[in-house]
Amino acid sequence: MLCDRCGENEPIVHFTKIEHNQIKSFHLCESCAAEEGVETGVSGGAVALTDYLAQLRPSDSSSLGPCAYCGLKLDEFKKSGRLGCSHCYVTFEPQLRTLLRRLHGATQHTGKVYLPPNPTAAERQERLAGLRRKLDKAVASEDFELAAQIRDMIRSLEGALQ
Repeated sequence: MLCDRCGENEPIVHFTKIEHNQIKSFHLCESCAAEEGVETGVSGGAVALTDYLAQLRPSDSSSLGPCAYCGLKLDEFKKSGRLGCSHCYVTFEPQLRTLLRRLHGATQHTGKVYLPPNPTAAERQERLAGLRRKLDKAVASEDFELAAQIRDMIRSLEGALQ
């Protein structure tokens, strides 16, 4: 398979773009992805999580204490690649932020929120609350097209609740 844009190099970035309810898949090489504004986070090949964790500076781990809730130390996280609890995200935030930016190209999730096939009423209410917050932000930023889409999503979820 070759890059969809230049047709010369092997693609390293594969993403799906949804625009006007149409799904388009793209397969881009590193240079074409950079031209499109997609941050690859790759330099000289893919980096394994354990390899990246091992590259963290020693000063990073010595200046931090263990997680106050589960007692996990940064050195243990570097060995296993697993956090001990949800509070570890706060304790090790600077290191995790750098790690996520390097691995994913961003530190904030921008995808869809998972809703199970048969959600409970509480899950639907939680999803509705999140959509209402997004609706408020869209209206405040005067993005009325997005606000209309969110409004329709809210109406469909509210219809499922009744």
